[in-house]
Amino acid sequence: MDKEYLLEKFKGRSASTMVEALGIEVTDFGDRYICGKMPVDHRTKQPFGLLHGGASVALAETLGSMGAGMQIDLNTHAVVGIEINASHLKAVADGWVFGRATAIRVGRKIQVWEIDITDEQKNTICKSRLSLAVIEKYDQ
Repeated sequence: MDKEYLLEKFKGRSASTMVEALGIEVTDFGDRYICGKMPVDHRTKQPFGLLHGGASVALAETLGSMGAGMQIDLNTHAVVGIEINASHLKAVADGWVFGRATAIRVGRKIQVWEIDITDEQKNTICKSRLSLAVIEKYDQ
């Protein structure tokens, strides 16, 4: 499929979700990676004017989960986060942050993704690791 078509599909699936509310956008993807960006603005800052650590974690989990979903048949299975950790390494007050999620392990039942978040000057802002379970879909 065309990459531009899939980027639009990601955007459509994010409508009316936290992803849209925080301004997260997917910018690129490949076989075992996915990239995105998020603004540092009134939606993503903490009360002291800096990027909220929770917003960084939301970007990390969004990218890792989308990347993991690209590795499975979404008609029959789903991925759910089971653990995430994040080390916040540098403060950001404005502009954009950029995330890149890379698969560490893609198994039948467990996936692990590493997410690096940088600022516009390519400084590392946050390093995160996300573990996900691959589960069979069920009727609700």
